[in-house]
Amino acid sequence: MLRRTQSLCPLCLRRLDAFYAHSADGRTVELCKSCPEHGQFRVAVWQEPEANIPSAPAFADWTRPKSPSYPQHPATELEDGCPFDCGLCPVHGQHTCTGLIEVTLRCNMACPLCYASAGTASSPSDPALADIGQRLDALKRASGACNVQISGGEPTVRDDLPGIVDMVRQRGFGLVQLNTNGLRLAEEADYAATLADAGLESVYLQWDAVGDAAFRMLRGRDCLAFKRRALANCARAGLGVVLVATVVRGVNDHELGALLRLALELGPAVRGLHLQPAAFFGRYPWPLAEAPRLTLAEIMNALARQAPELVRPEHLRPPACEHELCSFNAAYRRVDGTGKPGLAWLHQGGSCCDAARPLQRLVPPLPTAAEGSRAARRFVALHWRGQRGPAPADGAGDAFDRFLAQEGVARHFTLSGMAFQDALSLDLDRVRGCCIHVVRPAGRLIPFCLHNLTAAGGTRLYPL
Repeated sequence: MLRRTQSLCPLCLRRLDAFYAHSADGRTVELCKSCPEHGQFRVAVWQEPEANIPSAPAFADWTRPKSPSYPQHPATELEDGCPFDCGLCPVHGQHTCTGLIEVTLRCNMACPLCYASAGTASSPSDPALADIGQRLDALKRASGACNVQISGGEPTVRDDLPGIVDMVRQRGFGLVQLNTNGLRLAEEADYAATLADAGLESVYLQWDAVGDAAFRMLRGRDCLAFKRRALANCARAGLGVVLVATVVRGVNDHELGALLRLALELGPAVRGLHLQPAAFFGRYPWPLAEAPRLTLAEIMNALARQAPELVRPEHLRPPACEHELCSFNAAYRRVDGTGKPGLAWLHQGGSCCDAARPLQRLVPPLPTAAEGSRAARRFVALHWRGQRGPAPADGAGDAFDRFLAQEGVARHFTLSGMAFQDALSLDLDRVRGCCIHVVRPAGRLIPFCLHNLTAAGGTRLYPL
């Protein structure tokens, strides 16, 4: 047994004791749990390194402990215990780095894989502008000048989206970002500029692959051509773009190196590539127990093996903000010494990546969750905003922030990944360290994974 935690039964959502342990061959770390009604469950969460092959660190070494930062003014009382009292409750251990505002559950696509189950006939109506304003005010009171991602569904189906962007900007949040499939940005040449004029700074653009075969599997249609048009329109409008890929075993995991090279070839408007090994909640085309999963370590291994000229395992670091099993990140500078776009690893340290810090167990005094949250907000806001964006509002920044600002952020590139949790892989220690919170209609803040979590039969932990 490697460590203990708690989880949920993927069938009935009962809270269960759980633990991490090696598989029989010792190569895989699994989360293990047993429900008195539905039996035992095991799911892979980490791949241990192979001898003489570039690999992510061992599970025991991938750690970034920090002292928790509990809410100063909890919105909910602790009654039934985690994960049933979110709001945030008094035992949540991390500030909000990014607040998600879901402005619609309508969509102009019908992706077979959709965390939000968007675009169905049963989707609730769009929230009114006044409701969105109340959510933003609640987020500002709880989390200060955090970054805001306008999400959905597909936010661009709302014709009043520029007004929503302006509402976010007027409240002084750190970064205003749009989560989008890019279809409307591609179809209307001036739409990106309209959003930028309203105050949008960053576009979180769904982009899963370098070819349409994977898009057809994950999104139900060819997408590459319109994604390119959307990116061109965003670049012309001065918006920073992060390409976001949902990665599924056997579908697009073999394309990660090529996707990284494509992201660089697409030019400086692309501020980074963000990889998400698929979690299975919302809508997905496989039975939960048979879903083709990938661990965070396998994503890191694929990058190092498929693009060894760009990425080495030691570049990829655990987060300073969220729980260490949730993500990795690295910061680079663009170089072009061989006629092809390349990357030089930035190891000055001081950012949320803190790339100069040795990858080892830390000794007291531990960094606080609040310090990690502030650093992560600054790092993301500085790297992902476009040419129009002002400096981050959350303080003057540290030495690394100033270094980046002086050298020119457009030359920099972030590589990151995030492993969301579903009903099989949920770890309540990870949940309590979450810094990505969805703002619910009453102003409650719910960690992203819990907001979307569904049992194997489709029952939501937090109904809409």
